[in-house]
Amino acid sequence: MSDPQRHAAALIKTYYETFNAGDREAFLRLLADDVAHDINQGGTETGKQAFRAFLVRMDRCYREQVRELVVFANEDGTRGAAEFFIEGEYLSTDEGLPPAQGQRYRLRVGAFFELSDGLVSRITNYYNLEDWLRQVRGA
Repeated sequence: MSDPQRHAAALIKTYYETFNAGDREAFLRLLADDVAHDINQGGTETGKQAFRAFLVRMDRCYREQVRELVVFANEDGTRGAAEFFIEGEYLSTDEGLPPAQGQRYRLRVGAFFELSDGLVSRITNYYNLEDWLRQVRGA
């Protein structure tokens, strides 16, 4: 494994460790100022302020932890990927989604990264929304 590849993998691992720790300011310091965030089955938001607003909404509506993390990085350290399970609790109803009643869920997630200057410059997340809906509806 090359040094850039090792550093990229370490950055992605730190991204998720910081997410799990709940330290949002430390988490935001891992992002480029113009970070692009491709939201699962949604649009793209750009910039740290947009990402901060996303985190505020997520923290209000969900309590989540990343589990069973596996990280990949390309040789030159400019791209990476992660696969993991997100284990969560639906705390407060999110707009356009079923009512929250403390439902627990576990989803397989894939994430893709672009990295530059030791920071995350793009993050794209994918998970099965229909599976999440089945879990929170109790079906």
